[in-house]
Amino acid sequence: MQREIVLAMEKMKRIFQSTPSHRNFHPRPRCFSQLAHSHTQSALKENDDFLVPKMPHFDYTPPPYTGPSTAEISKKRKEYLSPSIFHLFKNPLNLVDGKMQYLYDEKGRRYLDAFGGIATVCCGHCHPDVVAAIVNQTNRLQHSTVLYLNHAIVDFAEALASKLPGDLKVVFFTNSGTEANELALMMARLYTGCHDIISIRNGYHGNAAGTMGATAQSNYKFNTVQTGVHHALNPDQYRGVFGSDGVKYARDVQEIIDYGTCGRVAGFIAEAIQGVGGILELAPGYLPAVYGSIRKAGGLCIADEVQSGFARTGSHFWGFEANGVVPDIVTMAKGIGNGLPIGAVVTTPEIAKVLTYRTYFNTFGGNPVCTAGGLAVLRVIEKEKLQQNAFVVGSYLKERLTSLKEKHELIGDVRGRGLMLGIELVTDRQLKAPAKAEILHVMDQMREMGVLIGKGGFHGNVFRITPPLCFTKEDADFLVGVMDYIMSKM
Repeated sequence: MQREIVLAMEKMKRIFQSTPSHRNFHPRPRCFSQLAHSHTQSALKENDDFLVPKMPHFDYTPPPYTGPSTAEISKKRKEYLSPSIFHLFKNPLNLVDGKMQYLYDEKGRRYLDAFGGIATVCCGHCHPDVVAAIVNQTNRLQHSTVLYLNHAIVDFAEALASKLPGDLKVVFFTNSGTEANELALMMARLYTGCHDIISIRNGYHGNAAGTMGATAQSNYKFNTVQTGVHHALNPDQYRGVFGSDGVKYARDVQEIIDYGTCGRVAGFIAEAIQGVGGILELAPGYLPAVYGSIRKAGGLCIADEVQSGFARTGSHFWGFEANGVVPDIVTMAKGIGNGLPIGAVVTTPEIAKVLTYRTYFNTFGGNPVCTAGGLAVLRVIEKEKLQQNAFVVGSYLKERLTSLKEKHELIGDVRGRGLMLGIELVTDRQLKAPAKAEILHVMDQMREMGVLIGKGGFHGNVFRITPPLCFTKEDADFLVGVMDYIMSKM
């Protein structure tokens, strides 16, 4: 039987390799449990290929790839890159081209990108306007440092500040989300004269010294010195003890202030939607109540918008806006540059002054190429109405996924907002037991059928759907169709 399974899988592979990718042909995959069910089902049936969802038409053919093979890259990666680096699938995927919401491997096969490089690609892969801005600036001046004047950095800072409410008008550019959060935490401590920071359990804010302390998942914390951070009860509407009652969760923050600090704190940091934590929206009413407690204790409120910012949630440009609050500091990265290495901290003029007490400097923060690209990203979001698209397509996709939940017991929860959606898989809906093995199987099968999707959550059992914001309803239908097809065969 094992030999028959192997032969069947090899046959499927040969059929795929002999079929041009531009014809949108997708061989029918078989999971191992079904292959083992009976001898007659171990062979592929070409006459029922019509049951397989078809990828939407897309008028683009990537140039031929002439680089090193997947095997050669994997060998070098093992030899020269950090052993901590991992890949998502059993067989590594070698991506060589991208265009809007699609990616291509070395053989020219097209994939629907439903992960967006971890909520990073917002305008679309290789968007022509963003590419043109990067190339034009590179041809003029690639780097100078902020010690000299250059219009690219101030133009982007002005445009970015115009997207934020209140007195959030001063921008500090960084190179990543981790670096942005590190700077924000330091500024809060300097401004208040206090050291204590409160963050939420299950949140993720980075992997440097200060941000690792604020991160509250053991999977991402090394045994290093991490001081001055208190982790509050997570306002988790799916697994939390208080369900969707945000005010009850917020009481834990007040109790931390009362019993775990001197009564004054430096600040509070939270994502409006926990990304790495499994696309968890904070319970309604939570942030307004917590912001009140923090400010009463003299602290600053920091909104981590690294994943939920830049129109991804659809209903608002920033995730925190859906909660009816205005933070004192906002951090951002990922979508800010559509893949460029850039992040930012935006705060008020009063808070910004704390960095003048000593010399604060960042060699690459505000690099002309990255800021020119960032400005192009903002303009594309506005010109192509990507926030509206994220809302319309995201709402449609969420509705379709919710219908899928009614069909498959494996789906325990569908959540999120806009094009930042999560699907939690469980083996038992009552016990909410994480489906750890099942999600890996579905994920691999989706890749075989042409859909790339992310994974997260503390238990690693949540699909993260964070595609480029140019995602269409046809793409959504294909994604849901593929997921439905695979789960129906399990």
